[in-house]
Amino acid sequence: MTTTLGKSILLDSSIIIHHLRAGSSLFEQPLRFSEFFLPNVALAELYFGAHRSNRVKENLLQIQHFLKQVVLVFPDDEITKTYGYVAANLARIGKSISQNDIWIAATALHLDLPLATLDRHFEYVDRLTVVLW
Repeated sequence: MTTTLGKSILLDSSIIIHHLRAGSSLFEQPLRFSEFFLPNVALAELYFGAHRSNRVKENLLQIQHFLKQVVLVFPDDEITKTYGYVAANLARIGKSISQNDIWIAATALHLDLPLATLDRHFEYVDRLTVVLW
């Protein structure tokens, strides 16, 4: 997948949830990214949260609206190889992050995209550009 470096960013579910709850637009940030990518595992996290909430229908509608503004990314063979590298490297340095977040980090690394997140533990991932938004 070809992206425009510097104008594209991968989104972690933490940043999406923050903006949806605040009622603010993620797409009007001062950094002015033009392309937003969403790993399918982050989408699964959003659906999980929606189904656990007291406002299931409203949250599912928010997700559907949000999906119209992003490019959804599914893991391929190269992303799975990157996952193995990231997981092994984290184990080697004694740092632990969730399996879902390893998938998200691997996706960002493979696509050579910065990752927008609120979670500092992504900083443990070697070579990952983390944008704490």
